[in-house]
Amino acid sequence: MVIWWAVAEQDKLRVLVVEDDLEVASAIQRKLESSDHLVEATGDPLTVLARLDLHESPWDVVLLDVNLPGMSGIDLLERFRGTGSLASVIMLTGDDSARTATACMRAGAFYYLTKPFRPVELMAIVESAGRYAHLRAYSARRDTGDEASDKLLIGISAPMRTLRSGIARLAKQDVSILIRGESGTGKELIARALHERGHRSGRPFIALNCGAIPDTLIDSELFGHAKGSFTGATSERPGVFVEADKGTLFLDEIGDMPMAVQGRLLRVLQEGEVRPVGSTGIRSVDVRVVAATNVDLETAVAEGRFRQDLLFRLNVVAIPVPPLRDRLDDLPLLAAHFLKKHSKDPIALSPAALEALSAYKWPGNVRELENAMLHAIAMRTGNEIGAEALPASIAPRMRTSRPIFLGSTDEEIVSLAEGKKRAAATFERDYLVRVMWVAKGSISEAARLAGIDRTNFRRLLQRHEIDATGFK
Repeated sequence: MVIWWAVAEQDKLRVLVVEDDLEVASAIQRKLESSDHLVEATGDPLTVLARLDLHESPWDVVLLDVNLPGMSGIDLLERFRGTGSLASVIMLTGDDSARTATACMRAGAFYYLTKPFRPVELMAIVESAGRYAHLRAYSARRDTGDEASDKLLIGISAPMRTLRSGIARLAKQDVSILIRGESGTGKELIARALHERGHRSGRPFIALNCGAIPDTLIDSELFGHAKGSFTGATSERPGVFVEADKGTLFLDEIGDMPMAVQGRLLRVLQEGEVRPVGSTGIRSVDVRVVAATNVDLETAVAEGRFRQDLLFRLNVVAIPVPPLRDRLDDLPLLAAHFLKKHSKDPIALSPAALEALSAYKWPGNVRELENAMLHAIAMRTGNEIGAEALPASIAPRMRTSRPIFLGSTDEEIVSLAEGKKRAAATFERDYLVRVMWVAKGSISEAARLAGIDRTNFRRLLQRHEIDATGFK
């Protein structure tokens, strides 16, 4: 028996390799450790069994050989499942028969990998299995106080740890902060976290979307107005600066604010005083301003659409928010959160669904993920969400390398001709989706890229029920 072990770190996958061929075990170890995973390896299944009997199962992923000395790998797999271990188990074997594959999947294996396998295939499957293990672990435990306070600032990835650290440092300081990030990344949640953890937490938090207010009303929304100052002003209104006095004002989509209003906003930030529309009076306010944008304000300044002095005033400290595609390690936790939030029933994601979600680029970020989970909850057929329940723009982007008869334990083995037909249809649909993404929803451009005329391309979209508007 040979065992290798390394020091654990929070963001590393913990992998156990149970393989009696030391050459194979060493090769797997080297490959996994080259990707900075934590690897433990043994050729003795009885040692693993003893640890399971002691309810010790610290692994995220287990690579388990089917043929082991003294005990079947399938029997050991069943013991893993019997003890309630949340590890994802990948079976390794030189036998590619359907009977062995079916036995493994029915015993609860995450995947069935036939030797010899390519290193890139091994890494992709291990990482997918790790995501699934994290999802199951998150779903199994109750929300903690820390999770509740973070709301949707959920994640174990390095970008999220950096973000939370920055929030902790800045929360108790009154400097102006500019939150930069794509739409749907949760910029308002970050502003709320800054407010709730600072000394203004007992005071108002007011949010205003500058891009959603007509130009004719934004002055009134920001600074208030006097009664009779314009048509429809039937009563006095204080404005968001007064409403947020002693608290925090969150100005979302600040890049969409009209130039004429930017000068008046700058004066309020500099002087701490507001003058309501139609009033001669001035009121002092004490407000911490947190702004957010999804546009490049430096470019807007260069193009004359945003005041440089206002940018300097708002951008004392900048907080960049990573897009979801740059922190896919957090996707299983976020998906589990939304499933709990929107469903009264306990619902889980299947490995195929999680793989599809992880392969998608998420242009709409966390907001799009929440909408996808709402769609999946509505379209599911049981308490497990399969890839078929996901929105059509997401599921076709799943990486599919598993043999067709391993899709589920009840899936029949189809004929070669039928298998080719299904594979061709899957490829065609996936190709159409990818071309539409590149063409940004333009059917004419997509047809040009595909090398077919527009009418036939539109017919293919209709055949596969692909909505072009979802790519714009």
